[in-house]
Amino acid sequence: MEDKSIIIKKVKKVQGGGHHGGSWKVAFADFMTGMMAFFLLMWLVNMTTTPQKEELAKYFQEYSLFAEGGAGGTTQMISTEQAQPAAQITITQTPPASGETEGEASPAGLEQLKNKLEQEIEQRLADLKDQVRIEVVEGGIKVDIMDKEGNPMFPLGSTTLTESGKKILKVLCDNIKSTSSRVEIEGHTDAVSYANREFGNWELSTARASAARVEVEKNGIPSSRLRRVSGYAATEPIIKENPFDPRNRRISLRLYPEKQSKTPTPAQPQSQPQQSPPAQVSPKSVPQVHPAPMQ
Repeated sequence: MEDKSIIIKKVKKVQGGGHHGGSWKVAFADFMTGMMAFFLLMWLVNMTTTPQKEELAKYFQEYSLFAEGGAGGTTQMISTEQAQPAAQITITQTPPASGETEGEASPAGLEQLKNKLEQEIEQRLADLKDQVRIEVVEGGIKVDIMDKEGNPMFPLGSTTLTESGKKILKVLCDNIKSTSSRVEIEGHTDAVSYANREFGNWELSTARASAARVEVEKNGIPSSRLRRVSGYAATEPIIKENPFDPRNRRISLRLYPEKQSKTPTPAQPQSQPQQSPPAQVSPKSVPQVHPAPMQ
């Protein structure tokens, strides 16, 4: 009987890509993608102008995931302008044209508008002037219409303007509608908790801002000039040391005049110099000499 030997053959499997494998390619691709995104972000930040950065920052500060409840301490907002998707934002750097001016948006123009509003309040609302505060803010003017003990802008827990509130808005709108200002309307409450859990200070401040918007439009300000209608609840008191002060219950109007450019004046046609007539030569002094024809 023949001896049969058993032969065992071991085969070593080699993974694709050699002894080091191919996983480094995936890691390197992720690294390059991250670097490209980083440099693209740096380029966008460098190319974005200061007003554009302010608008973007303000949008993300006030953005809310809660369309109804306003929970989580996020500002509930009703906006008349839909936010533009990031992919559609166009960033350009254009040098200002010669003769460009900010017009009403200049510091002098803002101060002039502030003084005009204060004079109108003084003359037409002498009994309510202590409930209106006007100040120049960055790029515009802020007007606070505050409650007063015994004379609120809205009845307690209500979203219906009182006669005092309507009267103040009427005087302000009479002066605003003749300007180029875009308008933002804000609603604010004090720190007193609202009794209804389903309708709290966030909802109340937003509803009051919307009621003020309706009144503003009735007084001649078209909706196309409204930039934003927002409710802030009690997050931004003007009497910080006493969040329960009735003056914290207010409607705020923010006015942002649009920048204007000077219309270039047409060039005045230059008058042609008057040509003197050719000199007359006496035929007696120089016979047969005539003036040369004009070229």
